Amino acid sequence: MNIAIAQSGGPTCAINASLAGAYYYASECGEIDRIYGSFNGIEGILKGELTDLSTRIHGESDLDLLIHTPSAALGSCRHKLAEYSDNHSDYDKIKECFYKYGIKMFFYIGGNDSMDTVNKLSKYFSASNIEIKVIGIPKTIDNDLCGTDHSPGFGSAAKYVCATVQEISRDSRVYAIPSVTVVEVMGRHAGWLTASCCCLRANKETAPHLIYLPETPFCTDKFIEDVKLAIQKYTTVIVAVSEGVKNADGKSVAGSFTSGKKDAFGHAYLSGVGKCLEELITEKIGCKVRSVELNVMQRCSSHIASATDLAESEMIGAAAVGAGLAGKTGCVMTYLRENKETYSVKIGSVPACEVANHEKLFPKEWINEDGNGVLDEAIGYFLPLIQGEVMTKMRNGMPWHFELRN
Repeated sequence: MNIAIAQSGGPTCAINASLAGAYYYASECGEIDRIYGSFNGIEGILKGELTDLSTRIHGESDLDLLIHTPSAALGSCRHKLAEYSDNHSDYDKIKECFYKYGIKMFFYIGGNDSMDTVNKLSKYFSASNIEIKVIGIPKTIDNDLCGTDHSPGFGSAAKYVCATVQEISRDSRVYAIPSVTVVEVMGRHAGWLTASCCCLRANKETAPHLIYLPETPFCTDKFIEDVKLAIQKYTTVIVAVSEGVKNADGKSVAGSFTSGKKDAFGHAYLSGVGKCLEELITEKIGCKVRSVELNVMQRCSSHIASATDLAESEMIGAAAVGAGLAGKTGCVMTYLRENKETYSVKIGSVPACEVANHEKLFPKEWINEDGNGVLDEAIGYFLPLIQGEVMTKMRNGMPWHFELRN
């Protein structure tokens, strides 16, 4: 019995840990013969671009390096499968590829859109009486996947964002003049990553002084008043804002600062809200102001990864293979938080249809009444996810990464 593994969507610091976990479990279980990797997600399956991972991963040292390598070692894609009733050409190609390589189980590591592929493929195989199991392994720095307490990759991204905001705060405070720094954080509809900055309060930090999330309507007039009050209190002000904040009419605050382009799933490419608010502060307040867009750095900064995140990501990858061998299909693996006091999780699963194309928003009960901050209740949720330091693999004074596609 052979299996295939692929990665999809935006890269993270921990997606390769899930790949390593799945590979190690499959190679040790004795029931699986070949473990194939698909280059560039489902597109690799469609093109028949599979590789026998055993010819590229040699021993535990390679696996350990893979675990600590950021981004998607197999490459990624944003390919949207059509409904089978509308266009079955992709499904025919996938079936032919799986038959050619003797694939009996397919594991797809990805986010909301990738779970759409898991859902559609599993339904197709079931309806066609084809005995190929399809299981989703979650990943996203947005932490917006339904059915799971948190998502692999989020803890490391949150750790990076917290550390970066703290360092920006240190930089901004060297001058005794009023200033505002706007930090733009990823988050289209869900503000989990931006909200995680509240963890700094656990170390008695005051920054970020203002936090704005997509879950609450953004008002520019109210924002300017918030900033003015914060300047009076702190002099140097740090603002954390999600890239996807919208006004009461549902329009992006970034406005003309965005490109207007969309991906294959119809999602607009977002960025620009930081620069937009920078210009607004300059116009309305006139103090020293700059904006910082964290951009892709927050996804793949493995030099400050969460050890908890990497360990759990490896564990959930391994559990997915175990679930497939136990007969599960059409499901997505999940974390279940068992003990909130001492923190522990166990691995479960939910039907892929409950995850695909759904979003878990940041709880409104954790947002303050003014809509410009996060309550302390959220800190207890976030802190366990960013715990533990990782010793970065170095070569010639720089991080050393594992390459699967060279």
